Amino acid sequence: MPTDTAPAWTFRHHWMSQAATHATMRPDKPALRYLGTTTTWAQLSRRSLQLAAALAGRGVAAGDRVALLTLNHPWCVESVFAANSLGAMAVPLSFRLAPLELDYILADCTPSAIVVDARLLPLLKAVPNAASIGTVVVIGEPGDSEEHVAYEEFLSAYEPMELPDVSEESTALIMYTSGTTGRPKGVMLSHRNMQVQAITCIRAMEIFDDSDVGFLTAPFFHIAGLGSVVANFVVGGTVVIHPLGAFDPAAVLDAYEREGATVVFNVPQQWDLICAEPDIDKRDLKLRIISWGAAPASDATLRAMGEKFPGALNVAVFGQTETSPITCVLRGEDSLRKLGSVGRPIPSIQHRIVDAEMNDVAVGEVGEIVYRGPTLTRGYWNKPQETAAAFEGGWFHSGDLVKRDDEGFIWVVDRKKDMIISGGENIYCAELENAVAAHPSVREVAVIGRSDERWGQIPVAFVTLAPDTELSLRDLTKFLDGRLASFKRPKDLVILPELPRNAGGKVVKPALRARDGG
Repeated sequence: MPTDTAPAWTFRHHWMSQAATHATMRPDKPALRYLGTTTTWAQLSRRSLQLAAALAGRGVAAGDRVALLTLNHPWCVESVFAANSLGAMAVPLSFRLAPLELDYILADCTPSAIVVDARLLPLLKAVPNAASIGTVVVIGEPGDSEEHVAYEEFLSAYEPMELPDVSEESTALIMYTSGTTGRPKGVMLSHRNMQVQAITCIRAMEIFDDSDVGFLTAPFFHIAGLGSVVANFVVGGTVVIHPLGAFDPAAVLDAYEREGATVVFNVPQQWDLICAEPDIDKRDLKLRIISWGAAPASDATLRAMGEKFPGALNVAVFGQTETSPITCVLRGEDSLRKLGSVGRPIPSIQHRIVDAEMNDVAVGEVGEIVYRGPTLTRGYWNKPQETAAAFEGGWFHSGDLVKRDDEGFIWVVDRKKDMIISGGENIYCAELENAVAAHPSVREVAVIGRSDERWGQIPVAFVTLAPDTELSLRDLTKFLDGRLASFKRPKDLVILPELPRNAGGKVVKPALRARDGG
């Protein structure tokens, strides 16, 4: 490139160049807010490039992996931007995993550096493969280990580097799937993937300028974390990062009010808790977008959201890690009319609903939804066979069994591998779970198949109950009469205090099968 032209990075479209642009055009505007402390765009860009220079000084280069074992805070964003500024890949790790689970991931991605919270050092020390990581940067006090360096000292020893020319096609993130069906797989997401995700959010949430204040409760090790705030990086808005921990609806509402949050996301169970807060009607809230996903929402939840936030637009999002993640959006005006639907596919992605031979199925028929488009992963890290299988036939196989109505709305009926076959009939767990969840005594539900000599399999419902309620199989069967065909109804009911969940918050059905003797 001729020397009299602008720097190469100014022609790029990724979050490092966006931070640098905002640092120039709106340097003093808050980029991040955390526990009342502000990081401006100028500070975020400078600190990220200082950390990049420090990592480069330790030998981190393009194509390397930089792991993050952190809670939610601004240093996490700085670390992602710093790694990506070198052309390295950021690998967020779940601190909720057991040491042996983390050990598998570290052996798979072989990071050359890791950024870790001081309070998570005991977990890291319990992971055998952590000993092979060359650079360990500790947020907080690094303890007495001579091999660890303190984050602030590490960063402040360097001047910001000039942002190099990093391609949008390079991998920005390796996000490990939850592994509910086997070993975790590292999903490679490029800068282009995340920028198209930003466009999806801008369109769905109508984020048109830098006046919006996004509010983040999802962990950064989940794609819903970074995936929900990329639009703010594009437009230069502010992101409030809420500390991780047990969900406290009163504390969240306090933060919404204090920070002037306008665009927020919660799972339906969290919205139930928020809407039930006794003083919610007295709050001075500025919520413009109230979004939800990750689980179905009942009509009671949706009606409560509408009553408590009448001026806000209700938006549901659906997708998976491999799609960056959003593939479908359901807007408020359709949420009750199309109760149970995940919405319509976004316009930037191609989709088909196909049978096992990749033939398109008719409207109303069940098939697997497959995708192509710019939000699709480049594949799984170190797993060429799994990547080839996922893209068999030139389309990404989601594993979601769905049906489509005549207006183009998509209804998820099951995960392909969770389908129950009883007496030759297919029973889709998600359909049954949605029906059971509508019972007023049911707080949460998960359905599995149990082996049966006569029928092959029978559906079993595991539920947790709402406070001060009871439920019997007879009561549930009566409730489902007229709602579901008799062969689809649960043949057994198991009441648990809590459903088992993995670090990503998903119900672990293998644990339920093991408990059931399967």
